[in-house]
Amino acid sequence: MGDEAGPELTAYVERALRVMEAAGAHAAEVPVQQLARETGLPLAGVQRLLKALAQDGYLTEPDDGAFTLSGRHSPLGSEHNGHKRLDRVRPALTSLRDELSAAVYLTLYEEGEIRIMEIVDSARTPRVDLWVGFHDAGHATALGKSVLRELDEKARAEYLSRHSLTDLTPHTITCRDELLRQLDSSPTAPVVMDREEYARGTTCVAVPVYSGDRVGSLGISFRSDRMYRTSRVRAGLLASAMRVTMGLSLPD
Repeated sequence: MGDEAGPELTAYVERALRVMEAAGAHAAEVPVQQLARETGLPLAGVQRLLKALAQDGYLTEPDDGAFTLSGRHSPLGSEHNGHKRLDRVRPALTSLRDELSAAVYLTLYEEGEIRIMEIVDSARTPRVDLWVGFHDAGHATALGKSVLRELDEKARAEYLSRHSLTDLTPHTITCRDELLRQLDSSPTAPVVMDREEYARGTTCVAVPVYSGDRVGSLGISFRSDRMYRTSRVRAGLLASAMRVTMGLSLPD
């Protein structure tokens, strides 16, 4: 991995799964203290996880301080469904769009390609014109560079051997060594940016997400002349990445 973002996200989802499994083992609601004992996790951490799981609809809280597995989700271990997973994370994408007033994008790395899985925009937050497909533009977008940054050396080399670093704008990085240096030494990691590297007048910011063991990225785009607070963008993206990773990784 490029840094600790991947392991942190994975550990978060693993803890959420343990809490879900513990709650699902009971026919009735379970007190927080009991779930903490059964999972072996700190009480404060379990409380935070339970609130997040309840917020996203995986658990319900019939009584104050007690939780149960939500009836609208299938039991753990059932077959994954791509459409259901996207439906599950769409509220988080919409919330991020509204919070940062920017179009939101979700990608996953599948079969050696960086694929756009979902775009959430609006009339006030239009998406960037995807004038070049991601097959030819992974090196020039924050979304693509976020994925490349998380790949191991072998997978990254294999990807770059099949994709030319096409010159899309005067700001596009077309030198492989320069791209690799940028990926491995970003001072803002795990946040990755592209400043008019894909499209003139557009800036994009992205962070990694995971669907099980598959890496992806969550990002936003906005006009380069727009003023924005870096700390707010970073905090919003990282918090949403946790929710999206959990939604993509938890069983249906």
